Amino acid sequence: MRRRVVVTGIGGVTPLGSDMEVVWKRLLAGESAVDHITRFDASSFPTKIAAEVKNWDVSEVGEDVKRWENQGLHTQFAIGAGKKAVEDSGILDSPFDPLRFGVYTGSGEGQQFFPRFARMMASGCEDGEEFSLVKYIEEGLKDFDAESEFEQEPNMPAAHLAAMFNAQGPNVNCLTACAASVQAVGEATEMIRNGECDIMISGGAHSMIHPMGVMGFNLLTALSTNNENPRGASRPFDAKRDGFVLGEGAVIVILEEYERAKKRGAKIYGEIAGYGSSADAFRITDTHPDGRGAISCIEMALKDADCALTDIRYINAHGTSTTVNDKVETLAIKKVFGDYAYKIPTSSTKSMIGHMIAAAGASEMTYCLYAMRDSMVPPTINQEEKDPLCDLDYVPNIAREVPDIKYAMTNSFGFGGQNVSIIVKKI
Repeated sequence: MRRRVVVTGIGGVTPLGSDMEVVWKRLLAGESAVDHITRFDASSFPTKIAAEVKNWDVSEVGEDVKRWENQGLHTQFAIGAGKKAVEDSGILDSPFDPLRFGVYTGSGEGQQFFPRFARMMASGCEDGEEFSLVKYIEEGLKDFDAESEFEQEPNMPAAHLAAMFNAQGPNVNCLTACAASVQAVGEATEMIRNGECDIMISGGAHSMIHPMGVMGFNLLTALSTNNENPRGASRPFDAKRDGFVLGEGAVIVILEEYERAKKRGAKIYGEIAGYGSSADAFRITDTHPDGRGAISCIEMALKDADCALTDIRYINAHGTSTTVNDKVETLAIKKVFGDYAYKIPTSSTKSMIGHMIAAAGASEMTYCLYAMRDSMVPPTINQEEKDPLCDLDYVPNIAREVPDIKYAMTNSFGFGGQNVSIIVKKI
């Protein structure tokens, strides 16, 4: 018999705050975290807006800021979210086998200290037009900090979380773009189902709000340039959408084998009932126009959850606010659910919190858990003009009471063609 897996702890550091209950209330209130970028001078970029984590550092969770100053923001966010999730779960208050306690994250890379990199480039160019690799390397060896460099690796959050909580079991990080953290949750669930572990720390952390990140997405024409109206810039499924808005942060969940959690009297947010993962096998930055990858991962998750189409009472959409993604996700939902698709409240919380890239999926899965608990569905804000190709019920602008949400689903689709759907179930 397959073991059941439940969520017993949630922690986050997000653009709308670091208390997830407060974040949830702000989402229901339709608040936006999008504003002008303050982390660096973005005045020369086509996009000058993002949803930043502001007024937060690791001291909020009792850590010494000096201790973590060489670690990237991805690790700092993960440590903050991880400590909150572990405390919320109470997992350390009961005996556990460290070898059956693991970590599976979907975290992105850290970020280079841009001025240091610029000094290296300047040194390599100082003799004239021909670039000197020798001088470039000499400057790097003199100026770079070894700890800061290896701490930018995407597996570092998982490594620090393991050391912090004595999780000696499997330690894995996947970086499948925007699907990463929810794919990590799905894979960690499979480890517990299959008996490899009893407890997993999962989720993800990321920040691409830095010059290279914003420049890259601008070159792809993926970001909104609605700089005059930051709070109105992220407008999933709206006819006037012009791209997504970068967010950042971390959301970490504690996954636990159901019987173990029940025996220790843990608070249970819900069960990970279904998981589906697929690839478009098409183009790196374009979703397949027929939605084949999205369709297959949704169908896999439904089959894994062993639930009927009509059991799904809420969908937290990937809903990026790009022309192609929103159209294709809508198409995929309609192809899977048929006429019932029009009866499912489907909202995008990215309209308020931005796109947290690798950390997005885990964040959005937790909003499904809160929606089930409170029988409330967050809105998609900035819904003003209907797109005839996006004609589902996107819960426009105002949160809605939806009674008896027993099953809810979240979708995450990443550059590279990765697709993940997870279905959570109320217990």
